[in-house]
Amino acid sequence: MLSIRQTNLLIFLGCTALILAAAYMEHVMKMVPCSLCITQRAFVILTGLIALAALIHHPATTGRRAYAVFGIISALLGAAFASRQLWLQSLPADQVPACGPGLAYIFEEFPLMEAFKLLLQGDGNCAHVDKIFGMSLAFWTLAAFIGLALVNLYQAIRKA
Repeated sequence: MLSIRQTNLLIFLGCTALILAAAYMEHVMKMVPCSLCITQRAFVILTGLIALAALIHHPATTGRRAYAVFGIISALLGAAFASRQLWLQSLPADQVPACGPGLAYIFEEFPLMEAFKLLLQGDGNCAHVDKIFGMSLAFWTLAAFIGLALVNLYQAIRKA
């Protein structure tokens, strides 16, 4: 059985592997990430950083549970965005929202809160399906977020 610190290290390394895989797909495989993909990456990074902080801090029971709850929240928020992307990908072609402007343009031209709203909604670009092992990347990301939430839940309820 892994210790609390080892489990936090496992979460951090898992998140690091996910981000490295995303970077590989973007820069080597030339898959262009949509706004929801970028949002999901942010939640993978946040979940990993929470686990890294817990690993370094190594608090007592109350602190361990607090870190785990923050990890669960981060993973579930990421899962929500992955679910939204899966929903967009399931829409018939005539119901897919129009493609929006690029990310750089959005942050240059819109007020910050409006830019975040547009980023989090997704657009027609998010309905494009890239498949790995026969399933969409959004499906695999959702599965990863569910796994991260479950491991954090285990951290929250386990006896030291």
